[in-house]
Amino acid sequence: MKAAVVRDNCDGYVDIKDVELRDLKYGEALVKMEYCGLCHKDLHVAAGDFGKVPGRIIGHEGVGKVTKIADGVTNLNIGDRVSVAWFYRGCGHCEYCTTGRETLCRNVENSGFNVDGAMAEECIVPADYAVKVPDELDPIEATSLTCAGVTVYKGLKTGDLKPGQWVEVVGTGGLGNLAVQYAHNVFGAHVAAVDIDDDKLAATKDLGADLTINSLYEDASQVLQDKVGGVHSAIITAVSPDSFTTAVNALRPDGTLVAIALPQGDMGLNISKTVLDGIKVAGSLVGTRQDLAETFQFGAEKRVKPIVQTRQLSEINDIIDEMKNNQIVGRMVVDFTH
Repeated sequence: MKAAVVRDNCDGYVDIKDVELRDLKYGEALVKMEYCGLCHKDLHVAAGDFGKVPGRIIGHEGVGKVTKIADGVTNLNIGDRVSVAWFYRGCGHCEYCTTGRETLCRNVENSGFNVDGAMAEECIVPADYAVKVPDELDPIEATSLTCAGVTVYKGLKTGDLKPGQWVEVVGTGGLGNLAVQYAHNVFGAHVAAVDIDDDKLAATKDLGADLTINSLYEDASQVLQDKVGGVHSAIITAVSPDSFTTAVNALRPDGTLVAIALPQGDMGLNISKTVLDGIKVAGSLVGTRQDLAETFQFGAEKRVKPIVQTRQLSEINDIIDEMKNNQIVGRMVVDFTH
């Protein structure tokens, strides 16, 4: 089968190779991939930012149909449409797995990083961790919800966002445009979208953003303090360390900064503001199986609609360049059905 694998020199790109999958083990299912989105975490994996994994099949925004099941599988049937998410599997018995925090498992396996992922014609999944995709949800759109969608949905939960509150979404690309929709359409919040790209900001205004701010020309934190008294939470999806540092100043007292994006480097905090205003800083990593099921359901109910465009596997390195150059609105999705 054809698959996108990390290059031997881990230079940030992938090679398309013929790969043979191993046999299924107890409790596993074989999935014929239909679509797989490309995420910034894939770029980190290809560049060795999380540790070098040459030869690894990337991909964790996958959707496909089950074609084969091994012994021990009771929750899936042939023909079921399932997802392949970044959270591939936890140990199932540690304090995190047993208390609804399974993505923090210290023995976690992640699709496309320490196990082969979904950017291939076929993928092996542990059946218990393969979340079904509702029939009412477009499978192309479901790819974005499998990672970008569930990541921002969980981030909004982590920020304890409530109806009528203000949230700042910093970065309005593949994650940010979905964060705007979930915040507005699911949480019933007011949304301020911040970016340096006017086209992306215009798209978020159409999706429900109450305010749009181009931070190249305006001090977003000052604008938000002046206009709304500061935001209750700030969700950082921009791959820029400065975005984390400056967003703290947009928070009102008792506000929460939710770190989602994964740029290299450190964030800075104004200690006086953090202490005197009771500021909270929280990291938010993708979502659990339950979070993903909820994310899919809101998509099936048409409360969110990802901005997606299909491409061919042969174009994947072109897509990587476009992502690096900040040229993509929404998500590029590789089509394996043709």
